[in-house]
Amino acid sequence: MEARCVHLVIVGVLLVLAAAQEATAIAVPGPQCQSQCGGVDIHFPFGIGDNCSRSPRFNVSCQEVQDGIYKPFLSGVFELLNISLLHGTIRELNPISTYCYNSPSGRMESRTSGHDAVSSTFRFSDVHNRFTVIGCNTLAIIYDRTGTGYQSGCVSTCQSLSDVVDGGSCSGRGCCQTAIPKGMDYYNVSFDASFNTSRIWSFSRCSYAVLMEAAAFRFSTAYIKTTRFNDTGAGQVPVVMDWAIREREASSCEVAQQNNGTGSYACVSSNSECVDSQNGPGYLCNCTQGYQGNPYLPGGCHDVDECKYSPCPTGGVCHNTVGGYRCSCRAGLKFSEQSNSCGPNINLIIGLALSSAGAILIVAAAVAIFTRRWQRIVQKRLRKRYFHKNKGILLEQLFSSSANNNGTKIFSLDDLQKATNNFDRTRVVGNGGHGTVYKGILADQRVVAIKKSKLVESTEIEQFINEVAILSQINHRNVVKLHGCCLESEVPLLVYEFISNGTLYDLLHHRDRELPWEARLRIAAEVAGALTYLHSAASVSILHRDVKSMNVLLSDSYTAKVSDFGASRSIPIDQTHLVTAVQGTFGYLDPEYFHTGQLNEKSDVYSFGVILLELLTRKKPIVDGDSGYKVNLSSYFLWETERRPLEEIVDVGIIGEASTEAILGMAQLAEECLSLTREDRPTMKDVEMRLQMLRCQQDVAPRAHPAKRTKMISHAIPMAASQHGSRQYSQEQEFILSSRVPR
Repeated sequence: MEARCVHLVIVGVLLVLAAAQEATAIAVPGPQCQSQCGGVDIHFPFGIGDNCSRSPRFNVSCQEVQDGIYKPFLSGVFELLNISLLHGTIRELNPISTYCYNSPSGRMESRTSGHDAVSSTFRFSDVHNRFTVIGCNTLAIIYDRTGTGYQSGCVSTCQSLSDVVDGGSCSGRGCCQTAIPKGMDYYNVSFDASFNTSRIWSFSRCSYAVLMEAAAFRFSTAYIKTTRFNDTGAGQVPVVMDWAIREREASSCEVAQQNNGTGSYACVSSNSECVDSQNGPGYLCNCTQGYQGNPYLPGGCHDVDECKYSPCPTGGVCHNTVGGYRCSCRAGLKFSEQSNSCGPNINLIIGLALSSAGAILIVAAAVAIFTRRWQRIVQKRLRKRYFHKNKGILLEQLFSSSANNNGTKIFSLDDLQKATNNFDRTRVVGNGGHGTVYKGILADQRVVAIKKSKLVESTEIEQFINEVAILSQINHRNVVKLHGCCLESEVPLLVYEFISNGTLYDLLHHRDRELPWEARLRIAAEVAGALTYLHSAASVSILHRDVKSMNVLLSDSYTAKVSDFGASRSIPIDQTHLVTAVQGTFGYLDPEYFHTGQLNEKSDVYSFGVILLELLTRKKPIVDGDSGYKVNLSSYFLWETERRPLEEIVDVGIIGEASTEAILGMAQLAEECLSLTREDRPTMKDVEMRLQMLRCQQDVAPRAHPAKRTKMISHAIPMAASQHGSRQYSQEQEFILSSRVPR
């Protein structure tokens, strides 16, 4: 009896172990699993029904929405539109948030919707989606779960329907769009209730905000004056989600392949490969080149008939192989893999025409020379085509006709390949959303920074030419020097002097390093001097249009260099302003320029005033206001100086070393630069002179005891803050208020 009990215990343990081992195995859909719902193909690892998906995270429910009409849903809430195994994306419907004026009650009624994908395998695609806001005088905020990790706003303004262009882009008039960062798995929406809607409610009673697929949207004025946008798809629009295998033991391909023995590795097809997710942790599976199908199923990747796509050149014959193809040539021709073309069979010609060994060697040498020359000709033609596409003729004429060209030249691609060791990855010194910066050494031993863009559209080509044209006319120690450009590659390359110490924005906000007051004054004076030169000392008056601390580079000695002239514009001497499309950076943008579209030198003065506040306070251009909303630094500073002493607002790192007069002088100068009325702002030359005077006064001023200085600053504040009165506005409210400024 005792032996029988022991036997039963052993059997029970074995069954438990077998069940545990079976639990780790990944489900493979059986023939009973439904593969389609409502016209949408459901590909594994997604599935409908029990044991039909890889895990509950990939479960899809097929629900009856009307009599006899079924549609697929994720989490039982979001309607699924399609699944892409190749790109690792799905498209689903996302609810629209609304903010409407209720005329009987005279109140604004808000209905906001968020999207929580934290516990799922999905992330919002930063490539395909844009946060879209529609309406007049509307500010909507998108933020993460806590509201601290990520928060951004989008403002849309219009005073009448005539301000809005039907079918136009979302540029801020009736519609605006903004990008989102990678890795987002949650978002929520709120509307700013402080906007005055009394002017627009008669023709636009509702505003909308939603994260949606950018390619699925085209703006229409009907969205402003009717509820048509919200009526589309019952108040829902498409959004693209990136998915991946995001299991705890599979944060990347390397980790997943190490744990392959557990049976959890998803790339089970023999002709599949693993690819790390580009949006959050995890990985995807793809069929290897020459195969297609479902890599998540055993034997799911099958051979592709490559010859259907005619991959061989003219004169060639395609032969499909397992996982690929090969090309042969017709009789009398020979295929060259190097040139990917069919040409004369030189060996046959040589064999028929020559019999002596000496003649064969001569012909072989001739063929080698001919082949190399032919390759150089092909490469030369390709580079010439790129040169013309990148407006090389126009820039050549510009450099040759400009009397103020400061040694700017057009480099060959060979020159820059040698300078960067053929663009070796070890030479990369910076990566951004639009391209890569390489450190290079030219033949004359100059160290340069070479900017190589990823993609160039027609509009970016125009910005490229604009930046080259402007920088070629500038010669100033505090403006980054452009040595030249290269136009022989698919995307243009810019060659600058090498600035090694990052940006002023990084120094102030991302580096835990002290910045002495004297250095702050000097950097401010250098930037002001550069802008003064651009406005009045250069051969043509140049408006930078994107002055910000991120566009101020610092050398090893912390000398300031103004950079990034892609958005700049030159202005004739006999004109006071230009009318352009509004362009700039949130937090630095001149409110009057935003409202009127009229650009002049005082727009750069306003942006420089924000840099002065960053140097004074070491705060970012967008800060948290008392009301819980984001406000710009200029409004925050001017309001706070009326409520509390200046030493509680400025950076504590300068209280002990800067004179009272210097701190107060810079604060007063910043306030004048940030005046809502352009006529009240000083010119950049006045700003530069006053900063130089502050530097001189700082050098000769006696150092007061810190406690005494604090008392002096506290009593000096009302003088600085009283010139413009109270201004506790968010940036978007300031834009609306600027419409009341006399023109």
